[in-house]
Amino acid sequence: MTQHTIKRFEDELNELKESILEMGGLVEKATRRSMNSLFKNDLKRAKKVIKRDSTINAMEIRIDEMTRSILALRQPAAGDLRFVMTAIKVVTDLERMGDLAEDIAENMLDTEEHPLTHISSLHSLSDMVFSQLGDALDAFARGDLDAAMHCIEGNQKVHEMYNAMQREYLTYMLEDPRQITTALIASNISRDLERIGDHAVNISEMVIYMVQGSDVRHVNPEAAAAIVSSKLGK
Repeated sequence: MTQHTIKRFEDELNELKESILEMGGLVEKATRRSMNSLFKNDLKRAKKVIKRDSTINAMEIRIDEMTRSILALRQPAAGDLRFVMTAIKVVTDLERMGDLAEDIAENMLDTEEHPLTHISSLHSLSDMVFSQLGDALDAFARGDLDAAMHCIEGNQKVHEMYNAMQREYLTYMLEDPRQITTALIASNISRDLERIGDHAVNISEMVIYMVQGSDVRHVNPEAAAAIVSSKLGK
């Protein structure tokens, strides 16, 4: 962000950033809690995730109001405008991640009657997605292009694992119709995790725009890395 002579404007931008990071922390915690509720068969923890989603939604509304106020009253330009535009996009992705964490928790409640028997793949996929989410939030917090690219580059492996898991669940259903319900629950959870990873990539792409002004959306990771490197003069 650009240095300012108007301290109040600086304070508003810092407050906006801190609020987004707070929201990101809540989303990360909700995602981890939802998966831990599954792995530890903790219904109480899952219900807490569902109940606390309203806090994430309320933060989205509050941050949206902050960004509208800054745009209307401060008319930011250059790097500050990119920061505010990034904030708007990031908050949307965080709210959707919160919804997906809630959906995982709701699916977990269904396992009370239909316990999951094949969860090792979910462990692996969740670890990969948690790494992506951590990279995305670190990238935003520090303007860290390396963390942003690490998140983006890891998405292909997430997609490959997700697709393999879908084939695995389909096999279970075809081999034993009694596993259809449990396989569908696991499939839904893996889909939610994969989408959380996609939203982490969206955040990382916006961080690159915020820092460099480069738009790397809708290009493959190799092209994104080339764009980032060229701007850095590598």
